[in-house]
Amino acid sequence: MSDAPCLLVEAAEAAMLRSLVDPEHALRAAGTVLAAARRSGAHEAEAVALRAMALADRELGDLDSAERHLRAAIAVPGAPRERVAQARLSLVTVRTELGHPLQALRVAALAWAYLRPLDRAKLDTQRAVALAHLGRHQEAIASCDRALRALVHAPGTVDDRRFLAGGLLNRGLVRCWRGEWEAAMRDLTACLEISQHAGLRHLARLSAANLPFLSVRRGDIAGAFHYYREAEDTLFGYPERLATMRADFAGALLAAHLPGEARAMLELAVPDLEACGARVTLAEARLKLAQVELLTGDPHRALQVGEQAAEELAGQERTSWLPLAREVVLRSRLALGPVTPELVSGLIACADELEDGLAQLPGAAALRLTAAEAALAVDDHPAASAQLARLTRHAAVDERLDERPDEPYSGGRLAGEWQVPAPVRQHALALEAALREDVPGAFRAVREGLTEIGEGVECFDDPSLRAHAARAGERLAAFGLSLAVREGRPDDVFEWAERWRAVTAPAHGSPATDPERVRAELGPGALVEFVIDGESLLAVLVGGERVLLRWLGGVRAVEEAVVRLRYALRRHGERRDWSGSAGPDGGNDLEVAAQEVDRLLFGPLDAELGGGPLVVVPVGALHTLPWSALPSLRERPVGVAASAAGWLRARARHDRRGADAPRVAAAAGPGLTHAHAEVAHVLACHRVAAEIPARGGRVLDALGEVDVLHLAAHGVFHARSPLMSGITLDDGLLMAYDLLTLDRAPELVVLSACNSGMSRAPVEGAPLGLPGTFLAQGTSCVIAGMVPVQDEAARAVMTAFHELVAVGQPPDAALAAAAAKTGVYEFTCFGAGDRPLY
Repeated sequence: MSDAPCLLVEAAEAAMLRSLVDPEHALRAAGTVLAAARRSGAHEAEAVALRAMALADRELGDLDSAERHLRAAIAVPGAPRERVAQARLSLVTVRTELGHPLQALRVAALAWAYLRPLDRAKLDTQRAVALAHLGRHQEAIASCDRALRALVHAPGTVDDRRFLAGGLLNRGLVRCWRGEWEAAMRDLTACLEISQHAGLRHLARLSAANLPFLSVRRGDIAGAFHYYREAEDTLFGYPERLATMRADFAGALLAAHLPGEARAMLELAVPDLEACGARVTLAEARLKLAQVELLTGDPHRALQVGEQAAEELAGQERTSWLPLAREVVLRSRLALGPVTPELVSGLIACADELEDGLAQLPGAAALRLTAAEAALAVDDHPAASAQLARLTRHAAVDERLDERPDEPYSGGRLAGEWQVPAPVRQHALALEAALREDVPGAFRAVREGLTEIGEGVECFDDPSLRAHAARAGERLAAFGLSLAVREGRPDDVFEWAERWRAVTAPAHGSPATDPERVRAELGPGALVEFVIDGESLLAVLVGGERVLLRWLGGVRAVEEAVVRLRYALRRHGERRDWSGSAGPDGGNDLEVAAQEVDRLLFGPLDAELGGGPLVVVPVGALHTLPWSALPSLRERPVGVAASAAGWLRARARHDRRGADAPRVAAAAGPGLTHAHAEVAHVLACHRVAAEIPARGGRVLDALGEVDVLHLAAHGVFHARSPLMSGITLDDGLLMAYDLLTLDRAPELVVLSACNSGMSRAPVEGAPLGLPGTFLAQGTSCVIAGMVPVQDEAARAVMTAFHELVAVGQPPDAALAAAAAKTGVYEFTCFGAGDRPLY
């Protein structure tokens, strides 16, 4: 045998190793070796060269070419069996990523017999990926453990280091899904260290790319977005890796109960996964997208995407995932209506399937509750009672165990009943009580469930369990609110409206808000808390000597009127000349639209509302309402709060500065004609004031140092991803999630920016976006724009506002007077703005 074949094999192996650090160069080199091997009949070199090309293709995101080259390597006539087995080893991961994890395991079985012990360890790291995608997490960890025990003693070639780091990476990811955070972080950190030392940049990138996912799972949302920005830069040029990172990050955001932010990631990830042919990750991403479309209010789209995900998962033989896809399809059909007996049967069957897969027990419980409610909607009380019994019959057992904690119990428990989230169980108990007309018992069950939530769903180690508990808690609180509305007692409706808000947005609420304390703090003012019950809008008025409940009308009519008002206000702003007055007929449409909203919201309250300051707690579409445009509220101080409890908390923050003059900072963002002039006038109004650069780091620093911050800049609002709303600065967007790291926040923040005050909560509980984030971080009052506003108009109203604040007017009164003076109604006061700064 001549030396040529041996030299070609060595060159092919060198190209294979090169594929890990420079895939484009390796692809060219392996192609050259392949041509030479075929000319000389060097079959072993041919098989190795084809495998090298496949590895390079995979690094570059071309999975179809990778599979084609590996299958060609397997089919090389006369190739040594060990080289064929090594090609199959590499094919395991590619087949998994292409959406066939079960087939990948079959390929692994074919390779096993012809591999040396070290290569078998490497095969185990690849098998773990397929097992994890099939939901067989314990087997995946065991496979990684076996591999790592062998690889840690390997000779230490680049390929050995690659599989050692890859095994740690794969085990770390599975541990993430199992909630083993510290162990997952150790694995990912070790992977990063080994990869960096061995020059395996692609694995270092993958380790870093999983830090956003892990940070969310550990509850560090701000850190997660920081890591995400770094990972975006690191993975630029590797579309399949970047898309996979985004899809994984989205899954973590979904588990953290941030569906809007998850949706933003998936909208970026899905097209790239389609283009790369990464079908296994694509199917999972579609399923997540269907879930978030449903959670963010688009059941039509959720149904379409869910059915597509179900079809892809079925084609990949991923039976453990199919019930999840069926669940989102059924929930979408339920949201679209009408409820039918067939749909009820489908919900029950899907709940049974989820319960059979032990990893989905919380989801099974939540879906069983939904099935019971759907059965009641079609008057199928036997089916409803049967489903409720599945959720509640262990409650008595729990009580007996509490009485005799040392005595084991072994009879009658369904598999997984211990994992029924408390809110689901209590909701089922409340429904059973309501069906018996036992209203006090129903309220008691809801209170007990909310008490358990108040003690912290963070006690659950599993993030999906926490997410199910949080969502179930919202529905439980909403059920309590509906019971209170049915009973019709104003104090009860106020209590339960506050309880509901405390669950849907804990940073803004407290379930123990006393209306007497609210009345005392209001003084001559009033608070109106809006409530949605089914298709109706109600209002609870707290003020004077009473708490009143009023039915306002249909929700749909109010939503349509708010849209018309926002449109009219935008047109009014476009026609306004530089002095602040409207052009010909510019104000007529606005007045008509404003009067209609005013009539719908405050007409039934007019006799009891009085003329003092007003606090409003909005719901649904009212989060987008420019309140100062309403005729009855012009020149009247108005504050918008997420809840009565949130308003009390914001008001209490005012006294922390003492008697010193407030420290004021202001920044002028790019692209605004009058921003610098506006900032100069703002600074001239205050005694202790300075301009700061419009750069993210400097603005964040100022937020921790000053008492008043004024930003004159463009605003960006993401309705379905509120934490990605932001203010445009010279070096990019300052986003809402950037504020989550603040240890301190100014007393007053003024966002002289379009749409910066817009907010939307997926559960309609409390304002998110920039104002809600500032208030949650400790700011007392935020002034922000609700619709696009012209530069001249913003300058006019902000000039008047700061002049009035500087002479002792409270922010809410100053904004009301400035809006009335200039005719600029685009801005709203959030939080507690009823105390002067001077």
